[in-house]
Amino acid sequence: MVNVKEITDFLDPELDVYARLSEAQLLNREFPEKGLFIAESPKVIERALDAGYEPISCVMEKRHIEGEGKRILERIKDVPVFCAEFDVLTQLTGFKLTRGMLCAMRRKKLPGIKEICENKSRIVILDKVMNPTNVGAIIRSAAALGMDAVLLTPGCSDPLYRRAARVSMGTVFQIEWTFLDDDRLDEIKALGFKTVAMALKDNSVSINDPKLISEEKLAIIMGTEGDGLSDATISECDYTVKIPMYHGVDSLNVAAASAVAFYQLGNKTHGI
Repeated sequence: MVNVKEITDFLDPELDVYARLSEAQLLNREFPEKGLFIAESPKVIERALDAGYEPISCVMEKRHIEGEGKRILERIKDVPVFCAEFDVLTQLTGFKLTRGMLCAMRRKKLPGIKEICENKSRIVILDKVMNPTNVGAIIRSAAALGMDAVLLTPGCSDPLYRRAARVSMGTVFQIEWTFLDDDRLDEIKALGFKTVAMALKDNSVSINDPKLISEEKLAIIMGTEGDGLSDATISECDYTVKIPMYHGVDSLNVAAASAVAFYQLGNKTHGI
């Protein structure tokens, strides 16, 4: 039987995870084995459950108990569920819930670089992409357009931050990802990947260059919003690649550029 409890006390310690802890506090860098994250919306929660993440509690609008959230509740019967009207939940959390449902879950230990790159032919490296919306959108495109895994340098927004996971539509639970220990590409190259810097440089090759498609293993590197990749990172890469632009447009948002790059360079064995 589902344990549903109406919210009557905003100071209930069991609600701290939703109302009073920041995403950085949930991440718990000092004790990562105790780290948590918040999944938002039934679709994202369901995909997290499918991927084996452990729920610890749930907050939802009353109207979703017999609606969109019903299927989720059937899967988390032993987990405390707190409910209230939409306006009460907005006041509690400080934002308007997407599809009226949040679920606090335990993080898993992240895989190592060698483990995640094994038997992969197309990976993405995000270099200091700080906006969680962009990280979520890029991961969604990576999952959809033939990429095998995503690596993030220090300084990137965490893919399990609420907004990133929601924007990804839960694909952060469907494609493998992990963080690099530093910004260097030596380890990636040692694993046999040719590195591709996506940058607006004159000494670059076009994204539709046949040499790129024919490479057995590619690591596509996307830079931070605004500044893009550093000159040092670009100089380390085997290729510098740019997307042809028209009508005087000088660049695309990193999330939009990623979709173009992944469609062109993605793993064709995925059926793209």
